[in-house]
Amino acid sequence: MVVAGKVFRTREHVPLAELARRVKGYRKEAPLGEAEEELLITEIRDLKISGERLEGMLFRDVPLVIRRRGKAATVVRTMEIYFVFFDSERQTFLLVVEKKATANWAANLLSEIIFVSVGGIVEARIMPGLLKRYHDQNSEGTKVVFFDDVDLPNISKLSLYGPSLSNTSLYSEYLSHGNLWYVVITSRKRGIVVGVTRDAVVTVFSKVDLPAFVDYVLDEIVDLIKRSGSREPGV
Repeated sequence: MVVAGKVFRTREHVPLAELARRVKGYRKEAPLGEAEEELLITEIRDLKISGERLEGMLFRDVPLVIRRRGKAATVVRTMEIYFVFFDSERQTFLLVVEKKATANWAANLLSEIIFVSVGGIVEARIMPGLLKRYHDQNSEGTKVVFFDDVDLPNISKLSLYGPSLSNTSLYSEYLSHGNLWYVVITSRKRGIVVGVTRDAVVTVFSKVDLPAFVDYVLDEIVDLIKRSGSREPGV
């Protein structure tokens, strides 16, 4: 099963115990409709601090309209969104295990709860040079490469598909015209097939459970983000 998530960072360092205090017990209710008694509930539960991690679940009721025998009916689906804050070197990172759009929504909601406004939690970034270096370290298993910031007229993105892409002349040519935006590689350290974008969207295509996915992201991807923040010379 494919597992996807996105990494964010807080603009200021907040200790995990304080983060837990701010989000604990959050619950918001909204009516399903003007004439409906049923409530749509958004709440945070199952908080747990373990070492440098604060884990929790965000539950969100979402109304869906379905058609049954020619009539529209509203049903409610509860989304269960796993998140984990990670404290490292007085920096706080957030991983939301969901597709990009839902992860962005969850990050903004958590920002409003913790910092009373959107913007306290922002997107994490991986510098182009560091993503290239990470790709080169795992290049034997390259599957897909996307380039952006392309300097060719009327072309905004370029892509390559196939094995051992980094050994091709076309890869070198494309790299001279743009930056790596998205790579699908096989992690040499863990042997899993993973896709990574520069805005820290991570997709694991191999069969992994949630703990293994989280360990991979917090170990390999957060490390890239931290090094990107330092603006290393030559990157």
